Amino acid sequence: MTAFIFPGQGSQFTGMGHDLYESSPVAKALMDEADQILGFSLTNTMFNGTDDELKQTNVTQPAIFLHSVALAMTTDNFTPDMVAGHSLGEFSALVAAGALSFADGLRLVAQRADAMQRACEQNPSTMAAILGLADDVIERICAEVAAETGEVVVPANYNCPGQVVISGSNEGIRVACERLKEAGAKRALPLPVGGAFHSPLMEPARTDLAQAIENTPFQAPRCPIYQNVNAQPATDVATIKANLIAQLTAPVRWTQSVLAMTTDGATTFTECGPGKVLQGLVKKIAPGVEVGSV
Repeated sequence: MTAFIFPGQGSQFTGMGHDLYESSPVAKALMDEADQILGFSLTNTMFNGTDDELKQTNVTQPAIFLHSVALAMTTDNFTPDMVAGHSLGEFSALVAAGALSFADGLRLVAQRADAMQRACEQNPSTMAAILGLADDVIERICAEVAAETGEVVVPANYNCPGQVVISGSNEGIRVACERLKEAGAKRALPLPVGGAFHSPLMEPARTDLAQAIENTPFQAPRCPIYQNVNAQPATDVATIKANLIAQLTAPVRWTQSVLAMTTDGATTFTECGPGKVLQGLVKKIAPGVEVGSV
């Protein structure tokens, strides 16, 4: 069985999607439509923008979504048995699986990016990657730091064994990184991000996005989607919407999602989007499966 997986923020690069735009009329039509929907030339920034321009949340998220969906829609025999996406990638996965139209998916992604940007401005905050420490140790230390300091600090991304990203206030992350290094972490690396994604500090964004998701028509996907919040397969529209709303303030359970997909029969994982980040994570989570990209 084949699982198609869709990347999230961080996999962007200058020139992304340009070859696809030049070679595929289907991809060109999607990208031109995206520029019209958004009201600015996203494609120009994708093809020619600087790294700094591509890192802006209101550009990054639609750009990765657009590139990922265009790849899926121009892939011969795109017939996944299951799909999943990392954070933002969950929206790409839902469009690719037919649960959302391209236009509605893009509008939601743009609203999500704007809502997250506003939440970041309201609450100065950050994230850090913790390497070489067990999940339960990270969970315990985050909880202890939060209880002692009153600061927000939580696990945000369970990326693969030995790699968890934590999220929270600037002070909470600073203290937690010190404690985690003392506990044996190989590295505790602050990340160049604008805020504490997948933490309670994203509550204003969750509230903003919830209304938009509730008002957007969804259909049952062609195959199960393994969602970030619980790593479980979903095909029910109400469940998918609820999980998508909860995702903004809940951790991305990527390790658990990949393991659930392998338990349910996935033997091949195909990354659909810019970069190869997810392929590397899958190799560490499930060394026995085949990995590739479209």
